[in-house]
Amino acid sequence: MAIKSALDALDIKILKILQNNSQHTLKDIAEQVNLSLSPTHDRIKRLEMDNYIKGYVGILNRKKLNLGLMVHCQVTLEKQNRSNFSEFEQSIKEFPEVISCHLVSGNFDYYLNVISEDVESYNRFYQEKLAVLPSVAHISSLFVMDEIKTTTSLPL
Repeated sequence: MAIKSALDALDIKILKILQNNSQHTLKDIAEQVNLSLSPTHDRIKRLEMDNYIKGYVGILNRKKLNLGLMVHCQVTLEKQNRSNFSEFEQSIKEFPEVISCHLVSGNFDYYLNVISEDVESYNRFYQEKLAVLPSVAHISSLFVMDEIKTTTSLPL
């Protein structure tokens, strides 16, 4: 995997450590990369300022939070024009059920990942929010039966 030349081996190592567990202390990270605290801190701050690190999050267990159903939605718009794209994207940003939305090429326009408690709550989301958007022409819903691999890590 090609990484921007602005990053050296120590930067990559720090990114891997933080990606694996952002709760590591500065001391832990410094020890793992064999640097003192100050240069390690400076590198992390530079990686943050240069936007290699966008933020730090906790990864929640959606099943424990009663959000066990994941649905992949393929959405086709009525017309592919700037106004419809913009209107659809603005609406999707307001729906907490949608955890990701991608404009794609191919037989449909958008690929969404939606989480919900169950089929009934997804059906409410589908009928009351998604299907009523004026620019939406077609929705295909794919219900996830089992998750084989899920990662939040980039292949550095």
